[in-house]
Amino acid sequence: MSEQATDLATLRIDREARPRPSRRWVVILVGLLGVVLCTAALSMFCGATPVEVEVATVRAAGGASAAVLNASGYVTARRKATVAAKITGRVSDIRIEEGMPVKAGQVLALLDDAEWKAQLDVSQAEYGVATRSIAEAEFSLKEAEKNLKRARELSEQGLMTEQDSDRADTNVSVWRARLAVSREQTEAAARRIAQAQRNLDNCTVRAPFSGVAVSKDAQIGEIVSPMSAGGGFTRTGISTIVDMDSIEIEVDVNEAYIARVLPDQPVEATLDAYPDWRIPAHVITTIPTADRQKATVRVRIGFDKLDPRILPDMGVKVAFLERDEHSAASAAPRLLVPKDVLRSDGAATIALVVSDGRIERRAVKAGVAAGSDVPILAGLSAGERVVVKGPTTLTAGQRVRVKQPQ
Repeated sequence: MSEQATDLATLRIDREARPRPSRRWVVILVGLLGVVLCTAALSMFCGATPVEVEVATVRAAGGASAAVLNASGYVTARRKATVAAKITGRVSDIRIEEGMPVKAGQVLALLDDAEWKAQLDVSQAEYGVATRSIAEAEFSLKEAEKNLKRARELSEQGLMTEQDSDRADTNVSVWRARLAVSREQTEAAARRIAQAQRNLDNCTVRAPFSGVAVSKDAQIGEIVSPMSAGGGFTRTGISTIVDMDSIEIEVDVNEAYIARVLPDQPVEATLDAYPDWRIPAHVITTIPTADRQKATVRVRIGFDKLDPRILPDMGVKVAFLERDEHSAASAAPRLLVPKDVLRSDGAATIALVVSDGRIERRAVKAGVAAGSDVPILAGLSAGERVVVKGPTTLTAGQRVRVKQPQ
């Protein structure tokens, strides 16, 4: 038993003899854990993955004062005409297409003129007959006057009766009357010739002024007339011509603000088709009447310079500007940004500026919007990039990536 106890005693583990871990490894583990935690915190704070945003550049729009009134309307043409034939006839030829420039007097269409040519030939023949009847009446009148002279001489000598002398006098009066009738017939024939010629000329439809054809309303073979007839199957127009040099803007201004509109006032126009194009214009006149249904007054606005991109009936927005004539030359450039740049932060208006790939919140002061842009009065500088579209959770200092245009 004593030997077995001795062997079991040799099998026990001596815990005090086990080597203790080195402190150096503990320090290393703690350091690695701290690095991991700092990296995670830095990634959460700074945003390891940049967020993609769309940006716009703050641009300067030149020296001008802020808008005092905004309105909308349409581009109109002061000279616009639907050209129609003066007579009823069948179209034999069309010489116009949509978008074609035309000159004043240019032939637009031809009507079938066979009937009018026939009437002209008849009138010319009647005129010829009338002129020959005048010659005949003049010759007969001269002969009758000679006979009357001889009859009077013979009657004085007692060689001719008074009855024969009276007959010769009557004959002179008859031929004078026939001569007068022939001359009147000749004048009537000449007028019929002129009328037939006008009808023949009316078969040629010409442009009343220079411009551009914006519609083609008739085709070869159709009947056209200056007035509607035939149950609606008769065309009343051939083409619509617009004088592009007479393009202007018409807007309706609320009568409560019409006092802000002055003659020759500078205006900035923005076409709906080109929202980034600022077109300088000016007030022509205010129509001196109000629309009682809409409580508005119509204002005519002229472009400072016409452009082929400006087309009739385009929608347009205008901003009536107020300019200080004494300081206009030294006016500071106006800064413009898209409307989507501005964000609300309580009572403040802010913009998110992208600087060195990070977001910077900036309080701004905006003016009255003109079209799709807003003038910036304070808070931004020309050339800075601001966020137009991005997540609503963007915060100051967050990393972003600018989306490249397609």
